Amino acid sequence: MTDAEFDVVYTWVDDSFPGYLDELNRYSADKRDLNPNRTRDNLDLIRYSMRSVAKHLPQARRIYLLTCRPQVPPWLDAAHPKIRVVHHDQVMAPEILPTFSSFAIVSHLHMLPGLARRFVYFEDDFLANSNALLGALLAEDGRAIVNLGRHWILPQDKLNPATSSPWNLALAHADAVLSQRFGPGPRRQVLHGPQMFDREAMAAIASDYDDLFAATRNARFRAGDGVPPEVFVPLVMAATGAAQLAPMEDARRVEGYASLENFLPWTWAQLKRLDLRRPLSIALNDSFGARPNPRVERLVRGWLQAKFPDAAPWEKTHPA
Repeated sequence: MTDAEFDVVYTWVDDSFPGYLDELNRYSADKRDLNPNRTRDNLDLIRYSMRSVAKHLPQARRIYLLTCRPQVPPWLDAAHPKIRVVHHDQVMAPEILPTFSSFAIVSHLHMLPGLARRFVYFEDDFLANSNALLGALLAEDGRAIVNLGRHWILPQDKLNPATSSPWNLALAHADAVLSQRFGPGPRRQVLHGPQMFDREAMAAIASDYDDLFAATRNARFRAGDGVPPEVFVPLVMAATGAAQLAPMEDARRVEGYASLENFLPWTWAQLKRLDLRRPLSIALNDSFGARPNPRVERLVRGWLQAKFPDAAPWEKTHPA
């Protein structure tokens, strides 16, 4: 059913916008909340991600960008008929804003105005890498396909709430909730890459687990009493039959992961491996730490430009 109507949805933020880091630091009380790899846009990755969608997912009806007000990438023509920029305050309750939790933000995706029933969720560091990607995300019967990753979810008793990452704590909480409802694990994480969602199924899950979604939304930062909806929702969909679970060999074809690190030979080797493997999608994970290596940044930018040299139709000719 690869001709079914669908949208693409991005979440994005750029901490170089005036005042953003000041606000982030004003609300933060834990150094784990200040990891710069979740807020910087030093590689202009979302521009190349959107170019990859234009190239490999041209069937997408619309592209949504969900971000905090007043942010909009300077090169993006928000008036383009295929683009919908939605700010947090248009779909999120005022009492939970500002939020710096990707979990809280993603929990609202199904509430985007005018959203197609089916939508592909892209984080801003994901790239479409093949025209075959849609067929790996959407089954012939119209259900979403859930692709699982290589890594298992660590259970709560293996983690320390004081030192473990909020990501792992929230994953473990999701696993505990799923075990209570569907039986004990172990469970794999959902693949770190583009995922197809069903708007109606996500809305039903948010209603069914309303207390859990409320806790997720009310935390301004990632927290262990919430869940990562980008993992929790697909796993519930698969468990209830609302989505189809991909065989692991098919998921491996979708997964293309590279950790971008300051050691140039390491990052070069990972990009070269992606070129050789040619996965259906790519995730470029920022692992630079506090100070990205400018030489590695140039390397990755050059690789992205060579891979996606053509401007998308929604790019301004002369950005302000």
